Amino acid sequence: MKMLAAPATVLALWAVSAQAATTDDIAKRLEPVGQVCVQGKECKGMEVAASAGGAGGAKTPKDVIAKHCNACHGTGLLGAPKIGDKAAWKARADKEGGLDGVLAKAITGVNAMPPKGTCADCSDDDLKGAIKEMSGL
Repeated sequence: MKMLAAPATVLALWAVSAQAATTDDIAKRLEPVGQVCVQGKECKGMEVAASAGGAGGAKTPKDVIAKHCNACHGTGLLGAPKIGDKAAWKARADKEGGLDGVLAKAITGVNAMPPKGTCADCSDDDLKGAIKEMSGL
């Protein structure tokens, strides 16, 4: 009987330690892989990501256009006014209440264009400069 007690004890200890490791592994797998941050609110641990993304620095209108606007406004995709088409941009500005109205729509998004036209880290001034450059307004 004593010979069976030793292996049974070893087996029981192994099962307990295996269960602990499994529980720890499960807890680790259930940890969130990221977090959602809202612009303008504190988001711990995101300072490095924000600075690495280049947020906060002014961009030239040509850089904004090349990186974020040209794909649609270069070709007129889905009715977007083309770069340099002053008549189309003037019609859009007249409809929206001038340059500031066009800027407001650019910030919130319009038709198929997402808010800020995919340039989430652009300031309002960055967007306004790009609109002026594209439209001639």
